[in-house]
Amino acid sequence: MKLNCIIIDDSSLQRMIISKLIIKHPNLKLVGEFSSAIEAKNFLSYNSVDLLFLDIEMPVISGFEFLDVLKVKPQIIFATSKAEYAMKAFDYQATDYLHKPIIPERFNEAIKKAVELHILKNEHHEEDGNHIFIKTNLKKLKVYTSKIKWIEAFGDYVKVVTEDDSNLVLSTMKAFENDLSKDKFIRVHKSYIVNIDKIDRFNSKFAEIGVTKIPLSRNKKDELIRALSVN
Repeated sequence: MKLNCIIIDDSSLQRMIISKLIIKHPNLKLVGEFSSAIEAKNFLSYNSVDLLFLDIEMPVISGFEFLDVLKVKPQIIFATSKAEYAMKAFDYQATDYLHKPIIPERFNEAIKKAVELHILKNEHHEEDGNHIFIKTNLKKLKVYTSKIKWIEAFGDYVKVVTEDDSNLVLSTMKAFENDLSKDKFIRVHKSYIVNIDKIDRFNSKFAEIGVTKIPLSRNKKDELIRALSVN
């Protein structure tokens, strides 16, 4: 298992040090490094990340201010030279707090915590999450509805797009519409059903999930606004 992670630190030297530790670790995958919280926020608008290595004292926006505006918070490992922020860091439910200069043994200890917490969260999600079964490649696949991003008409099939992958299913849009919670899913177009929780923004023509623009029928805009206001 590899956790996708990013580094946010205004020091190029510290980014280099942490990136080397990440690259060497078998359970981590570095997907981005940023010198400012603003750059990182833009990246997170379109990408899913499991773990943040976050500095606290940065120009313009501090690490704490960055977390205050972040809608979806991955696991956080603070990496800072200031010990006095430790108590406040754990108010943000930090997985760990690394004091610079970072010692490899201490780094590995923090990653062990992050991996164990990731496994625990996923197990809890799988035990308690609502799910459906879809038939694909002659097999029945269990899909957790909270992971579904959208469902798209695809000829005689429908394409089920999740956070992890996509699958073609021989079915109708109506059948899926009946199986899914009307509190969480809405048919915004004759060819699309979307997970309300996954919508990042919308206008009169499109609902956007990440970088994907999903067409919005004219008579569905008001219905979508009402659904979003409830959730």
